[in-house]
Amino acid sequence: MSDPYLEDAGDRLIVWNGNEDMRGALSPELYAVITDAFAKAQEPRIRAVVLTSTGGFFCAGGNLNVLIARRDMAEDARRAKIDELHDLIRLIRSSPVPVIAAVKGGAAGAGASIALACDMIVAEAGVKFTASYVNAGLVPDGGLTAHLARMVPRQLAMEMCVLAQPVTADRMHDLGVVSQLCAAGDVVAAALALVDRIAKGPRVAQGRIRAMVSRAYDQDEAAQLDMERDGMAWAAGADEAAEGIAAFLEKRAPEFDR
Repeated sequence: MSDPYLEDAGDRLIVWNGNEDMRGALSPELYAVITDAFAKAQEPRIRAVVLTSTGGFFCAGGNLNVLIARRDMAEDARRAKIDELHDLIRLIRSSPVPVIAAVKGGAAGAGASIALACDMIVAEAGVKFTASYVNAGLVPDGGLTAHLARMVPRQLAMEMCVLAQPVTADRMHDLGVVSQLCAAGDVVAAALALVDRIAKGPRVAQGRIRAMVSRAYDQDEAAQLDMERDGMAWAAGADEAAEGIAAFLEKRAPEFDR
């Protein structure tokens, strides 16, 4: 069984979830690696973060043996433990650079929550996203219901959460939730190819676009128009726009990192 680790590949960070014997179940080591990744993601050289696994399964969610032990904890203490997971989701959602989930084998429980929190999902065809909390008498966490409500019809979210009905990556792709389907073994390469495309773009503008799209689900149209106004007013005076516009007029590829 390998521990999770962070691969620093120069302009990108890859979080490799280990714990293969437990199908990549959540662990304190994974929490630490993800926290480290998003601290490093603040550096201007980093263009994207990829979350994936060393084994054949992305993440099976919480370890039920750990959850059993929490029964004897005070409810406030249980809330604090859940907030450790939610802090990871907040890190993913507030990242300054795009975050890509490269899903092998499947994603279950909080593993599905982590995948759905990412900006893009690349998944092996046929793998399943599962929210089987109800089978253990539990309810979803990790922002799962919030993400599903934004991404899929209400009835499908109910099937997943109330009936624990697995949904294939293929169906998620049809719904636009999964960005790209891949053959088994190709998922990490496909995610890194997306990073290659991201790395050619303007880092700061990409980060602001991430924030704008995320906020669009939470605020009304008037507030979103104000956010777009302020963002465009900033962008029009930024160096990235100067390079991008010049490149377009000169019919050449922009070089945003120069």
